Order: sequence, then C-alpha cells, then structure tokens
Amino acid sequence: MKKKKNPEKPLFLFLILASSLASTATAKSTIEPCSSKDTCNSLLGYTLYTDLKVTEVASLFQVDPVSMLLSNSIDISYPDVENHLLPAKLFLKIPITCSCVDGIRKSLSTHYKTRTSDTLGSIADSVYGTKLVIPLPCACFNGTDDSLPALYLSYVVRGIDTMAGIAKRFSTSVSDLTNVNAMGAPDINPGDILAVPLLACSSNFPKYATDYGLIIPNGSYALTAGHCVQCSCVLGSRSMYCEPASLAVSCSSMRCRNSNFMLGNISSQQSSSGCKLTTCSYNGFVSGTILTTLSMSLQPRCPGPQQLAPLIAPPDSVPKELMYLPSPSPSPSPPPDSDDDVVGGGIITAPAASPRGLTVPSSSSIPGNPANGPGGSISVASCPSSYYSFIAFLISIASCFFVFLV
Repeated sequence: MKKKKNPEKPLFLFLILASSLASTATAKSTIEPCSSKDTCNSLLGYTLYTDLKVTEVASLFQVDPVSMLLSNSIDISYPDVENHLLPAKLFLKIPITCSCVDGIRKSLSTHYKTRTSDTLGSIADSVYGTKLVIPLPCACFNGTDDSLPALYLSYVVRGIDTMAGIAKRFSTSVSDLTNVNAMGAPDINPGDILAVPLLACSSNFPKYATDYGLIIPNGSYALTAGHCVQCSCVLGSRSMYCEPASLAVSCSSMRCRNSNFMLGNISSQQSSSGCKLTTCSYNGFVSGTILTTLSMSLQPRCPGPQQLAPLIAPPDSVPKELMYLPSPSPSPSPPPDSDDDVVGGGIITAPAASPRGLTVPSSSSIPGNPANGPGGSISVASCPSSYYSFIAFLISIASCFFVFLV
C-alpha cells in the first residue's frame, strides 16, 4: 500500500535535527518588544518544500485556506480550489495573528501534534500525542511605516538574496528595510529573518467590530464578516474597497439603510458644480451583522470605474523567470540549474529615517526591559547556513527562533 504523505512530518524532524546541529553561521532575527496583550495582522513568508494541497499548507499554520489564497491574490472562484495542488518552491504569504507574548511579538498559531510515525523514537516517544506550539517571529509596529499604513512580512533571507533585490520585490527601499530592522548597515546573511513593510490599505471600523483594525497589503485581498465580504487593496492605494464575497454562505443584509444601494455600489452624476458621488461602504462586522454606511460627496470630477487588484489562477507550476531571475550586483547570478528561487534586483531610494531599534546578541532571554525597549531589535542566533538554500521557511525560521524564544 502506498504510504500517505504527511506534510507535517518533515517539519517536526527538521526542528529536532536543527536544534542538535553544530553552529556554522550566524543568523539574525528582528524582534519587536511589546508591553500589551493586543494583537495585529501579520504575514509569514513560506516557500513550499514539496507539492502540497491548499488545505495542507493552511493546516501547518492553522489558518483559513481561502484567506490564505486571497492574501496571495489567487482566485477562489475555481472549483474545489481548497484542494488544488500547489507546486514545490512556490512562495506564499501566510496571514497570521501576531501576539504579544513574554514581552515580544510572536505568532503562536503554528502547531504540530507528534505521532509515532515521526521516528527518532527516544524523542517522539517522550512527547507522543503532545501538541507542540512553534513560536515564529512577527511584527506589528502599530500597523504603520513612516506614518503610512503597512503590514509586516517575516522573510527568511536566502543565499542568493540581496537587500536591493528584497526591496524591489516587496516595493520598499533599502534604507527603509535597514531602519525597520535596526541594521547598522544593509548586510544580510542566509537565514536572517527580516521584517519587511508592505504598503497597505487601512480600515476605520468601530472598535467594537470583530474586524477592527483590518489592514490589507497592496495588490491583495482579505475575507471578513464570516466570509461574506471581500475587501481589496489596489497597488498604490490607501483605501480598501469592499463588496459581497463570491462564496456561497449565509449572510446578513448588505443593503445600505434607507436606499437601494448594496454594499460596494458607487453612483456618480456629473453636474455644473462637480460630481455627485454616492457610495455604499462596508463599516465592520458586529454581532453577526454587516454594518454599511451610505455617503454622499461632491468632487471636482467623477472617478473612473472601480479598480480591483488583479487575481491569478491557482498556480500549477512556478515560472522559471521567478525561480532563476538574476540577483542584482554585487551578488553573482546563480547557475542555470540552481535550486534557489531568486529575487530580482534594483535599488529604490528613500529618505533616511531614524532606526527603530538596536542590535543585541542572542541569549535565552531578551536583554533589558522589553516593555520599554525600542520598536525593533536584532537578535542573533546560530543556524547552519547550508540548510537555508533548500529548507522551507517554517523549518528554517523555527529552528533559529527556538534558540532564543524557547
């Protein structure tokens, strides 16, 4: 009988093995000290180590598979999309909740339940049936970057990466990455975990709404209101647009009160005095009710058709141009048969800003008082550099993070 593939098994085995390997390189991770119990939306960068179904990837991180797809602008209208087989080496942004635990920001949503099939008997037997919580680094920084809405992505540096390439890929700048991560110089090593700011659209829902503080990165989507409402953020925009989701679920009324307007409807009428604009907007989800707001305004000119972030079909393969795109100088280009998927290059300049943190050596505890510490700091941990060229994000990130969080 063919043995059933278990996507969780390699994760557990690598965590055990990585913790026992000798140190051959130094990896750094950005840590955000915190003092409250509040949470925020955040993202983890994850590269598939093998072909996995959407539901299998989602189960590794305890996240909603549909929300995961929309975070990556993948069209959810395809039949049986949750069971679609995603290709190995595909890079995904995983939406997670970033919490404040023991004075620092980390995600505790990733779990693994041990089983006898994990082998390494002496270890697996001692913790058999135990659900292990794998702490992963994340960042909030008040949901802003240089006073603009932003969502933060935890990104593991690969051997082929450069700061310029990472900055270009995620539409930020080298100077911003340097300041956010409290780096004295833009020097990175394989295995470093960077907090990457992604420009985003913010919401202004009331504090009593269950989706208060919703923020969506540019070029992506989010589901809210019990999968009834789908919101998007167009590239370069600061305001999200929400409309009824395409999923077949039971939802409360989405009509704006005392009108014939439905959620997402926009009407414009040009006159000699300007453009009269009427909009039915989403205003949060409260006790099972979808709140809407009807607004009217007069603008100098009427806007064009509502723009939406483009959606892509569920991928079956990773395009070679994404896997082997040359890295910007001075980093050399990889050979054609390299297994690393490579970030494109280019330098984006931005005004210098004050660093948010400082560099501290790694230890079993965070030096100083985290509650009163800087906005971000670098903690140094030892991890084998050779593994970062082929181990998926979760394996590499957790094996490093355990050094100073567990």
